[in-house]
Amino acid sequence: MNEDLQPVDVLDVLLDEENRDPIVLMDEKGKQLEFEQVAMIVHEVEGEKNLFAILKPISKIDGIADNEAIVFRVDETEEGSTALVIEQDEEIAIAVFNDYYDLVEEELKKKKD
Repeated sequence: MNEDLQPVDVLDVLLDEENRDPIVLMDEKGKQLEFEQVAMIVHEVEGEKNLFAILKPISKIDGIADNEAIVFRVDETEEGSTALVIEQDEEIAIAVFNDYYDLVEEELKKKKD
């Protein structure tokens, strides 16, 4: 493991608007993967608001193209810490991306006005 890396609450990193450093996550084999944060999206699922992170891999990941991003659900572990879990429900992931595209479109409209 890279000794320069210190465990931190991923939510603190994701919500820090000043942070431009890559997000480093570990895969199931213990390999460090770096991601660029694209957006944080609140999306309602079954009447409950959930927080999602859209992250673009910096590290090469098999099956993920260079121009693709991944939707992660922000979950709380049993120990009370924050975890990022890849959203497995394709409909939810698409809805989160659509929410992101809507936000981008709104920002572009504001800049034109």
